[in-house]
Amino acid sequence: MEAFIQGIPKAELHLHIEGTFEPQLMFDIAKRNRISIPFNSVKEIELAYNFDCLQDFLDIYYQGAGVLIHEQDFYDLTYSYLEKCAKQNIRHAEIMFDPQTHTDRGIEFKTVINGIHNACVDAMKNLQVSSLLIMSYLRHLPQEAAFKTLEQSLPFKKHIAAIGLDSSEKGNPPSKFKDVFQASVKAGYIPLAHAGEEGDADYVWEALDILEIKRIDHGNNSLQDDALVQEIIKRNIALTVCPLSNKALQVVPELRNHPLKKMMDLGMKVTVNSDDPAYFGGQLNQNFIEIQKALSLTKKDIYELAKNSFEYALLDKNTKLKYLNELDAFYAKNK
Repeated sequence: MEAFIQGIPKAELHLHIEGTFEPQLMFDIAKRNRISIPFNSVKEIELAYNFDCLQDFLDIYYQGAGVLIHEQDFYDLTYSYLEKCAKQNIRHAEIMFDPQTHTDRGIEFKTVINGIHNACVDAMKNLQVSSLLIMSYLRHLPQEAAFKTLEQSLPFKKHIAAIGLDSSEKGNPPSKFKDVFQASVKAGYIPLAHAGEEGDADYVWEALDILEIKRIDHGNNSLQDDALVQEIIKRNIALTVCPLSNKALQVVPELRNHPLKKMMDLGMKVTVNSDDPAYFGGQLNQNFIEIQKALSLTKKDIYELAKNSFEYALLDKNTKLKYLNELDAFYAKNK
């Protein structure tokens, strides 16, 4: 089963590039930029990557992001992740980035986007891993700050496919960002949002009805409301589920309690993702391996999850078809 998971072609649709910051790379970039961090070794950073709630995680996450200063830093961070994609047979990645985390520190928007974009271009050329970018608004900040980010993004619109909504969910409902989402869609961005990770089912309803999102990031708490489940199925909207993240942040106490299989059995379109792999104990394949063991998923289940990852990617029809044909050929040979 592990060899099957390793070999199967797949896409990753829920990944925060700042959350791929491995301790060694963080240490190296901090040293290169002569930035003082409160850790004397890589081991100390590894130990700090232990937390049990979203806010504790976000605190260390933002601290790590503080060492990213130059275009080269964002390039190195992104290319390092895409190299890991190539090793895991991830054929396509949809990468979220948080401009406000950096622009609020005085880093120019163009420094962030150019570093990330150039790494994506090189990874396609060198590694044959395709990717696109999702610009996420930080929901703990006011909507006005998101409008400023939208404005900063417009000269680089051709590099960005979609917008997202992340950070602390509780107390920051999707409706808070109604106006900036409308403006972003008008500018040509596809709307996506985190909903139902910490927030209840009503947050998911808001994301669907007010922000009119095309994909739900997480969505665990959708299961609180049967009518919502049916609505998600009716609208054919996928959920980008993150098993190891859910366990690390105590969204579920143990993976055996994870709702992924229940979602699949109900007819919801689910994908498996790593979210912030440097912090949550595993890259995408590790998420597949551990959730497979915990829920006794079959090869057919793994195939369905991989198929969903391509079908609900923000790709054109021909590219999707190419990846789906690869997937079907692998499954026919290995099922």
